[in-house]
Amino acid sequence: MREDTKTRRQAEIEAAAYGLLKERGYRSTSMLDIAKAAKASNETLYRWYGDKNGLFMTMVESNARATKAALDAAIRDDMDPLETLGHVAPILLSMLLGDKAISLNRAAAADESGELGATIAAAGRDSIFPLIEKLVGRGLETAALAAPSASVAAEWFLSLLIGDLQIRRVNRTLLEPPDEDIRARATAAMRAFRKLCGA
Repeated sequence: MREDTKTRRQAEIEAAAYGLLKERGYRSTSMLDIAKAAKASNETLYRWYGDKNGLFMTMVESNARATKAALDAAIRDDMDPLETLGHVAPILLSMLLGDKAISLNRAAAADESGELGATIAAAGRDSIFPLIEKLVGRGLETAALAAPSASVAAEWFLSLLIGDLQIRRVNRTLLEPPDEDIRARATAAMRAFRKLCGA
């Protein structure tokens, strides 16, 4: 199978999985259900993703890809930490408040097994947070930032950026914010972070 064909099919499979997740929740969605909804074979899904957990981990990773790519590039290219955080902040916030992340988190909240929550943590926060921590650590090393530790400063950054917005989206008390609100929130968070950690 050609790579572009496989990529397109994977996008269709993931779209079908999101639809079923929204409709039925994580526990009531099987690989066979997803295969049928995507008009794919069950064997293909197991060959590509391993199992349901593998499929949803891929979905979380796909959703976080732009944020990870921006952070990876900044760390690799030795860019200014504050400038990079300012660039990444709206990308990260938009991803976390978008329909895909919210659908996954709503399903995780209803999944008593904790499997989906663990998958989201492993493929999402646990892969993004160390990159933010590394970037902030660089700022501490060069005295561009001041904080008790890179870990503490990274937590401050995320708290200022996200606050309770994601949980309000998950419990349906907040609609998906428009791009201009995302940018305004990211700008305000960066301003507060600079005041808090500026050297």
